[in-house]
Amino acid sequence: MKFVIQRVTHAEVSVEGERIGSIQKGFLVLIGVCQEDTREVADKMIHKMTGLRIFEDTQGKTNLALKDVGGTLLLVSQFTLYANCKKGFRPSFIEAGSPEHARELYEYTVDQCRSLGFIVETGSFGAHMKVSLENDGPFTIVLDSAVL
Repeated sequence: MKFVIQRVTHAEVSVEGERIGSIQKGFLVLIGVCQEDTREVADKMIHKMTGLRIFEDTQGKTNLALKDVGGTLLLVSQFTLYANCKKGFRPSFIEAGSPEHARELYEYTVDQCRSLGFIVETGSFGAHMKVSLENDGPFTIVLDSAVL
């Protein structure tokens, strides 16, 4: 599993001109799933993501986690995180999980984050989406289950 986590002051996702998800302070997370990923892998990724202390405390140190600042989540599926660009110029996506498997783990991730008490907005799985954000910092972290 891969998470691209961006600390944002606001972010939103729309489909066909209609806004379907929007957050203020929090994380915009692009989520990629490969076929080998499991719920146990998702649990590790969720635990790491929600525990990241990348918000500033009163001394300006990145010492606070999402929950500490009342942050929210915008979770967006993105199979292109598993693009393989080794050969030629057209990416291959054979390393990405099947749509059924990816949808199941994406929805599981959304549900688990909500069960932890976070406000979660989402994109639309498989849809052509427009994502806009204001990255705060900028601050972007890539979590890859292969190296956790």
